[in-house]
Amino acid sequence: MAKQHDKQFKLDAVQYYQDHKNLGVRGCAENLGIGYSTLTKWLKDFRESGDIPVRGSGNYASDEQKEIARLRRELRDAQDALDVLKKAINILEK
Repeated sequence: MAKQHDKQFKLDAVQYYQDHKNLGVRGCAENLGIGYSTLTKWLKDFRESGDIPVRGSGNYASDEQKEIARLRRELRDAQDALDVLKKAINILEK
């Protein structure tokens, strides 16, 4: 499972790279114990927006997004149940 880092760690990692550019992205990532691609993504996010978005599992941008996710799960579960019932009807009709 991927390790999740908090926003402060990500910002500190970006600052570490900026202070130690002579090490390169790969060297900084190795010193920080994170993957090269992870640090590259954080640097890109920081360059593009001046910040690093942090949204962990289960965190939603708004209450509406949370409700949409809940409804999608509910719909998926209902569709799965309907598929099982359709298969059962087909088996019983034979």
